[in-house]
Amino acid sequence: MSFFWDGLAIFAYFALVIGVGLSSVRHRGQNMREFSVGSRQLPWGAVLASIIAAELSAGTFLGTPGEGYHGRNFAYAQLAIGTIIARIIVAYLFIRPFFDNNVVSIYEFLRIRFGDTTRDAASAVFLLTRLLASGARLYVAAVILVLGYEMVHGAAATNAETITIYAGAVLLITILTTAYTAAGGIRAVVWTDVIQASVMGGALLYALISLWFSVGGWAGTKGFLNGPDDLRFYQDGIDHSKGVLDNISGILGSEYTIWAALLGSVFTTMATHGTDQDMVQRMLTAKNFHKSRLALVLSGLVDLPFSFAFLFVGILIYVFYQQHPDPALPTKNPEIFSYYILHQLPPGARGLLVAGVLATAMGSLSTALNALATSFTQDFWVPRWGRGADSHRVVSVVRWSTVVFALLLAIVGTGTAAFVVYSPHARIIPIVLGIFGYTYGSLLGIFLLGLTTKNRGTERGNLIAMLAGFLAVAVWSGLPWDLVNAVRGKSDDIGSTIIWLAQHGLLQFKEGYVSAPAWLVQIEFPWRIMFGTLTTYTVAWCFRRGSAGDA
Repeated sequence: MSFFWDGLAIFAYFALVIGVGLSSVRHRGQNMREFSVGSRQLPWGAVLASIIAAELSAGTFLGTPGEGYHGRNFAYAQLAIGTIIARIIVAYLFIRPFFDNNVVSIYEFLRIRFGDTTRDAASAVFLLTRLLASGARLYVAAVILVLGYEMVHGAAATNAETITIYAGAVLLITILTTAYTAAGGIRAVVWTDVIQASVMGGALLYALISLWFSVGGWAGTKGFLNGPDDLRFYQDGIDHSKGVLDNISGILGSEYTIWAALLGSVFTTMATHGTDQDMVQRMLTAKNFHKSRLALVLSGLVDLPFSFAFLFVGILIYVFYQQHPDPALPTKNPEIFSYYILHQLPPGARGLLVAGVLATAMGSLSTALNALATSFTQDFWVPRWGRGADSHRVVSVVRWSTVVFALLLAIVGTGTAAFVVYSPHARIIPIVLGIFGYTYGSLLGIFLLGLTTKNRGTERGNLIAMLAGFLAVAVWSGLPWDLVNAVRGKSDDIGSTIIWLAQHGLLQFKEGYVSAPAWLVQIEFPWRIMFGTLTTYTVAWCFRRGSAGDA
């Protein structure tokens, strides 16, 4: 009977979201502008809630408490400082040109500024990156279902059972979300995001309050948080016993420092909130650029307390299990909060938290589907096959594109689940954000060039610059060596090629794996987009319209 109330809470959530989503069909209209940007008539408060819902993916909902649990501090929240700065820049540099040019896909701006080739390249980068990133996020919501299965059966699920549960959950979430997204368009996405943001906020608040009383408040907490870095927010990553170059290398190789917040996080958020159709599209639903700016900046101010709250949940979970040791407690980041929800919360409340997890997955998925379908239709189908097509046919194509991308996302989500099952030490937040890091610097560099110059950048130069940005990030982040390890696996068999590369300082070989040479500075994921952006912008700036490099 205890699971009855959980099931009722989850069913009520699904019924509400799908009902609201499908009710948006009556507003849909038969044109691309209505389907993709809601005829720019949505209230800014709804846009704000939609931005928040899109940011709080299942990876954030479950992964961030895991960061708090392992670190027992708020260092990760430093990155939120940079997101606020970046949103202000995006609000006053990016948003108005998008409105002034009346774009539906933001990559149309690049066509207007540079030409078709740049638009196509940028849109293709978005489609591929969003497909991989959103698919990678999608599986995370099923983590709690796997642990629930193990709790009911009293034994750990086998790898095959785990992957089956992941695949079933991914497929179910995808089908339900696709139904209202394809039918109602961006209106369905935004209004269901309002519900999902409310559910997530309520679930987070309940988790904080219940944990606080469970550990005995501050009196019960402080005895377990007396380490030198416990509850720390500021982390500069500087070692005063080392030289300047060693400290710079150490900072670039660290994930959560104040420097990553003030530099790396700024570039990351500028990319995700200024050059990603997924996020910008909801901003374009506001009535004008003033309302869009308001929603965007306020979302940054909301992001900081949300980050603190998620991390504090993880810290309190650490204290709880210090007080009540449980040898079965998992160690992987996304499983820690899930385990606590399933084993410690009462029926009904447990269902509310599970619904909160599902809300994050559906919120991220719905907007990804709408953005992918919009970008593909507007940037590729219409220019190539849809010239002269009436509005009804265009909307039909964008709906069918939504279904196709849903299938592709489900495949990526299931594949990611299989990878994580066989990689027990994987940390979900670096995985999810790391995918963006390789490509979004190239996007941001080209957008910044178009927004800050009038005659710099050419079609050919932009392609060269985007490739240079990707290669720079790939090398500095160690991607070539990671790919070698993925192909050969762990092996002590050193071939002649590896020996030659090691002798010439192009790699290191330790404990069966290859790695980047010691002389090459390695950057962590918060720095990837910054390096990619600066490289892309610098190379593209060297090409000038009307010069010999123009194409």
